[in-house]
Amino acid sequence: MNPVILLVDDNEDILDFLLNDLCDKYNLLTALNGKQALDILNKETVHLVISDIMMPEIDGFQLCKEIKTNIDYSHIPVILLTAKNTLQSKIEGLEHGADAYIEKPFSPEYLHVQIANLLINRNKVKEHFANSPLAHIKSMAYSKADEQFLEELNNVIYENIENTELDVEHLAKKMNMSRPTFYRKIKVVSDLTPNELINLARLKKAAELLAEGKYRIYEVACMVGYNSQTNFGRSFLKQFGITPRDYVSLKQNKNQ
Repeated sequence: MNPVILLVDDNEDILDFLLNDLCDKYNLLTALNGKQALDILNKETVHLVISDIMMPEIDGFQLCKEIKTNIDYSHIPVILLTAKNTLQSKIEGLEHGADAYIEKPFSPEYLHVQIANLLINRNKVKEHFANSPLAHIKSMAYSKADEQFLEELNNVIYENIENTELDVEHLAKKMNMSRPTFYRKIKVVSDLTPNELINLARLKKAAELLAEGKYRIYEVACMVGYNSQTNFGRSFLKQFGITPRDYVSLKQNKNQ
């Protein structure tokens, strides 16, 4: 499935140009101002926003600020397009959390590269988190709001990590979010379902405990909510490409 990009501009000619230029690679949504854009963000899963700055009702700066401070979509990268090419306007855009700032008129090729880089970098961060046993969940944060959210989520999971019944309903309630909103947030931030993220958090905590060298493997399995050492070992190997026993040996050799 192609990434979804929300295009925001009160100039319909610009919107038509962007639609024609980007439609081959991305699924596109459009809005004529920031207010319409926020309405769309509340209903749709969006992977990136491209917005003009000068717009009625809610301009691009305010839209960017709303996106970066609202936990429901603070993970979404924002590219601001503007005819303003002063240093002050660039600084203002970055202060509101913009991930990129492109002056009009712009090169379509340059816009394509900026979009691709933002999306690729997001995917690399997600892959690093998933594949690295000791990578912290906060490494996926794209904003201060995201960092706070992920820190709180991590704490909630670890407080309940021995609970084999821990699920999305419990987490959503603890995070004061509706189940659909929570599910969508986790999916976009990590490319994982909440249940997959819970399991990954169990395995990461296990890696942390195994690296300490204080516990046997079966003890660690129980401590992170696994009823079976065999299932734990299988999951650990599948996720990190190494068995728990070999992981312990690797850590011991590095510490010698």
